[in-house]
Amino acid sequence: MSTESHPLSSQPWLHQKGEVIQEFGTVKQFPLGLTHDARMYSCQRLNRILADTQILYGLYKKHHWLLRGATFYQLHLLLDKHADEQLALVDTLAERVQTLGGVAVGDTRHVAEITSIPRPPDGVEEVPAMLSRLLAAHETILTDAHDAASRTAELGDDGTNDLLVSQVVRTGELQAWFLAEHLVDTPLVRS
Repeated sequence: MSTESHPLSSQPWLHQKGEVIQEFGTVKQFPLGLTHDARMYSCQRLNRILADTQILYGLYKKHHWLLRGATFYQLHLLLDKHADEQLALVDTLAERVQTLGGVAVGDTRHVAEITSIPRPPDGVEEVPAMLSRLLAAHETILTDAHDAASRTAELGDDGTNDLLVSQVVRTGELQAWFLAEHLVDTPLVRS
């Protein structure tokens, strides 16, 4: 760029507008050794899991803030830890979509359109209901991730299969176990 036509300035170029250079639901060619169809399929499945994972992250934060009762402190810390782990998965899933040449779902309004996780009430629920809601979201994601992992393996997409199994499934199963154990009705002390 010539400084004659664009003199140096510290003024930001505000209110920029641009053209969409890649549509959502498409994949560009990358030299990955995978067919277009395999990459397209993986991106579609990953974006659905990505949308659900973003919603699960949001549920974890909402419930983390709204907890009540005797187990507040322990659950407050646990749900925040789980939220951080889900947020890491969000980034990993989005990067995989991009690596395959796709476009990762990122706008929260778009996420809301494609998620399969039901919207929670706006208010505060009882703690067991919040934990059950998180468990149901985990099961939705885990069911989809198991199916997507086996199908992407059949298509030869080992990277997506590995991500789904080693990160999405293993993280989700561990978090579901921790949550479910909080719903066991056992006395704190025996007399």
